[in-house]
Amino acid sequence: MKLMAKFFAVVMLLTAGLMAADAAKHDVRVFVSDNADKKITPATIEEAFKGAGFIIAANNNMNAPFMRDFNETSFDVYNLAVVYRKDTALALAEQYPEIGLFTPMSMSIYTKKGDNTISVSSIAPHAMARIMGVPEDNEHIIAYGKKVEEALKAAMPNGKFITLPYEMKNEKHDFITRVAFEQDGDDWEESKDNYQMGFEGELAPHGFVMAGFTDLNYDFEENDKEWFYFYDVYSICKIAVIYEVAKLHPEAGAFAPCSAYMYQKRGEKTIHVAFPNVHKWIDALNITDKPSIDVLLDAQSRFEKILATIKK
Repeated sequence: MKLMAKFFAVVMLLTAGLMAADAAKHDVRVFVSDNADKKITPATIEEAFKGAGFIIAANNNMNAPFMRDFNETSFDVYNLAVVYRKDTALALAEQYPEIGLFTPMSMSIYTKKGDNTISVSSIAPHAMARIMGVPEDNEHIIAYGKKVEEALKAAMPNGKFITLPYEMKNEKHDFITRVAFEQDGDDWEESKDNYQMGFEGELAPHGFVMAGFTDLNYDFEENDKEWFYFYDVYSICKIAVIYEVAKLHPEAGAFAPCSAYMYQKRGEKTIHVAFPNVHKWIDALNITDKPSIDVLLDAQSRFEKILATIKK
């Protein structure tokens, strides 16, 4: 009986441990390192990612626009970086065309005012896979996650992943906003140019900036992969959103800039557009403060209006 009691006690402890691990399995992860000597910078982190085989689509200092637009910042350092790997895109794009939701992947690099640490936030591989419709045990996703860790450890040798001080909301939402347009006329290139010109022209009036642009199809065709007529990813940012949300959640840079893809498969006449919407921010980061939710929902509404406008 004593042996049986011990057995059940061990089982209960293991179960409790697995439940705790599941609760801590956030969609966003943050890597933190001491940086009292200020030797680790966004530039040195960028070099480490390049050394690990990543393409850097952007690495923007957000303190400049924060000061310009709001006359203050909560950070000594706040950069939004956008990175991707050609090999991962090539391996997944044909079977999983939604790779553009996180290809490129966004990161925030930050130090709060007066702190002696530097942090990098990014989307966790399991979350990236789930949102893009790729199995979490896919070898290319696993390899991608390991390369991210390799780059972070090279840039921040004494760093480690921390446990975020909240649980995800796990609410029931469609976290991807998708729309589709039928090709206008018989010329796909002309149709693409018209849609993209309309899309880009609507960004600034609604307060968005294009932080980066990635032509994934260039890499595909360079490797003789003619799956698409075009596959473009826009890295879109609304400065007012990241300024407000980052006050309490600087790790929000894992979703900002937002990757909005636009592609058309060869032989088809449908243009697909999609992006991870703000409900994913609210859910993954457990955002509860009204100022953050207000700016996020406003941005969502404005982006949907842009898509509705160019669809006409």
